[in-house]
Amino acid sequence: MLSRKMQEAINAQINAELYSAYLYLSMATWAATENLPGFANWMRVQFEEEQFHAFKFFDYVYERGGNVVLKAIDAPPTDFGSPLALFEETLAHEQKVTGLIHGLYALAVEETDYAAQSFLKWYIDEQVEEEANATAIIQQVKMIGDNKMGLMMLDREFRARTFTPPATAEAD
Repeated sequence: MLSRKMQEAINAQINAELYSAYLYLSMATWAATENLPGFANWMRVQFEEEQFHAFKFFDYVYERGGNVVLKAIDAPPTDFGSPLALFEETLAHEQKVTGLIHGLYALAVEETDYAAQSFLKWYIDEQVEEEANATAIIQQVKMIGDNKMGLMMLDREFRARTFTPPATAEAD
């Protein structure tokens, strides 16, 4: 059984994950408007991933005998300025999410909730990957600079990205 404090914190995280999905959908919209369909695809895949994360938390709350309480999702920004700024915002957002996940883990330790600690380890590892991906893309976009051909090549590469939920997600 989840403690009330842990349930409230996870409910807040569900909202944060849904906001993340909404943010990435807004980023996809911006990229599509800028005629960067590959960047738009990359962000749509992020949107799907964040929804997956939210539902993983959602299911966990019920598995532990808790109750999910959904709240309003804030409106995300709609203008990101440039591909570089887009991914700098992505990295900043993922760093914020990492802090939220670390806060949940600290609460699980404080509450001596071993099940939550085990569950949250997957998210801790996932955030390392999310930050590394955003950092690598920022470095690539910086190397490309003003080279339109380089940007087109990166955009083409991003078109191939797909989301497949982890096979072990239920076991984690």
